[in-house]
Amino acid sequence: MYYIIVNPASKSGKGLKIWSQIEPVLIEKKIKYKLFFSKGIGHVSRLVRKLSDSLVNNDPDSIIKLIILGGDGTLNEALQGISDFNRVHLGYIPTGSSNDLARDLHLPKDPVKVLTSILSCRLPSALDLGRLTYDSYSNELSRQHSNEEAVSRLFAVSCGIGFDAAVCEEALASKFKNILNKIGLGKLTYLTIALKQLIKAKKITCEITLDDAPPIYLPKFLFVACMLHQFEGGGFKFCPQADAFDGLTDICVVGNIPKWLIIMALPTAFFGRHYFFHGIDHYTAHKIHLETSAPLWVHTDGEVTRKSSSITITGEKQTLHFLL
Repeated sequence: MYYIIVNPASKSGKGLKIWSQIEPVLIEKKIKYKLFFSKGIGHVSRLVRKLSDSLVNNDPDSIIKLIILGGDGTLNEALQGISDFNRVHLGYIPTGSSNDLARDLHLPKDPVKVLTSILSCRLPSALDLGRLTYDSYSNELSRQHSNEEAVSRLFAVSCGIGFDAAVCEEALASKFKNILNKIGLGKLTYLTIALKQLIKAKKITCEITLDDAPPIYLPKFLFVACMLHQFEGGGFKFCPQADAFDGLTDICVVGNIPKWLIIMALPTAFFGRHYFFHGIDHYTAHKIHLETSAPLWVHTDGEVTRKSSSITITGEKQTLHFLL
């Protein structure tokens, strides 16, 4: 039995169209499945939590075969609802506008081929999983909640603070993104918004602590991307060295670099050549702590929920059992 969650709104409504392509395959192969449709923000997490809790409670030895049909953000929502990753085998059919996880895993662009691979997989691959903890945070209206208990979110691809998260936050509500998705140019959304965010970015300082090493102080920084996979933002190859099986998080730090030079460096990130520019640095660590001089947007797999000035990122090695 497969449990399938479809985000019909992914890629500006194309998610439903892609489901109509793979449903006949399931019927033809006589695959038993139960279907759910996402109805809005947070619904996927609630579905997965209810599903996993009920099945595990009824059958303590059960393995849940879950297929997510949506974008990286839909997959990220699903992760938040999984209580025991040892009991979940996860399949993913990408229907989003960025699809960075699919790009790094070299998944076929044909959704039917992806489904066939999932159905034929007998031994899932164990991928690394990341966890971001908000040590302090403010809500969407930037009201500080310093006395709140720290909260955390899981991520499968990447998380980040600063410029890249601000780009994600604007892209989530962009009407321009919907238009470009409909004509197959969704990737341009992120590049266009990135240039806009770059122009209005303010000077913020940042202190980075990697494992037990002395802190790295940046008198000015644009963003820090913490990545398990190579790509984010619709194909930016920010961490070409990232390995989703090594238990390490790769970090791309864009620090003291003029804005005009960033405009030159940004296109080279599609090819992983941006480290040629002074002020863009690469690190790896098991644990990363970031402190900024002002609250900034934070994202996990492109999903933006709040601002923070203090976050901690840790990795959970080979935790995500993926059907490939």
